[in-house]
Amino acid sequence: MPEGPSLVLLKEALVPFVGKKVTDVEGNTRISLPVIKGKKITEIKTFGKELLICFPGFTIRIHFLLFGTYRINERKDMAPRLRLVCGTQEVNFYTSSIRILYEPPDDLYDWSADVLSPQWSHRKAMAKLAKIPDTMVCDAILNQHIFAGAGNIIKNEVLFRIRVHPATLVGQLPAKKKSELVKEVVNYSFQFLEWKRAFVLKKHWLIHTKKICPRCHIPAHKEYLGKTNRRTFYCDNCQVLYE
Repeated sequence: MPEGPSLVLLKEALVPFVGKKVTDVEGNTRISLPVIKGKKITEIKTFGKELLICFPGFTIRIHFLLFGTYRINERKDMAPRLRLVCGTQEVNFYTSSIRILYEPPDDLYDWSADVLSPQWSHRKAMAKLAKIPDTMVCDAILNQHIFAGAGNIIKNEVLFRIRVHPATLVGQLPAKKKSELVKEVVNYSFQFLEWKRAFVLKKHWLIHTKKICPRCHIPAHKEYLGKTNRRTFYCDNCQVLYE
């Protein structure tokens, strides 16, 4: 599943489509395709892991789920969920969830929850965490209502950086450490974006997919933890389980 920074890069790649009219549209999505044809793309936005293609009066929301992909000006050997053609350019979305939103995005989305948004609010994230004291931190970071855009890589790397065991309950974290967690999710998300843009993201992974802890030089752990049951890499020697 693409994380927030990857969606920002996709938004940047789709800038040439802004201001262009959709000359053809097809796909096996259930949304009404005739609604889209002939309409002009006014803006491309992202919210967390969602891509928002804005038109006058409506927005196409695309979520890539676990295995969604896209191609710009090329095609895969499979039917697209949605294909938008703007003259000589096209973008194809595969294995994705596609919806049409008729409400303005500003009425639907809390931009202060997006870790890469200028409107991000540290204070609101702290308040939301205070309401889920019995949630594991590994689940809390993946909660898109709190950290929109944060995914599994960000989760693993942030918890390793701040030395917190992923099974720690939110309510057991000291206030200072909880604030550090919130700050580091945002910090790492922006670093993720720059590393991904430079094609060097994997070179900077400290614990994600690693078999040896780079700090302790002992075997790292790989488990499927929390209600989200996502792959979790950690070191139980240097990452503290707060109780």
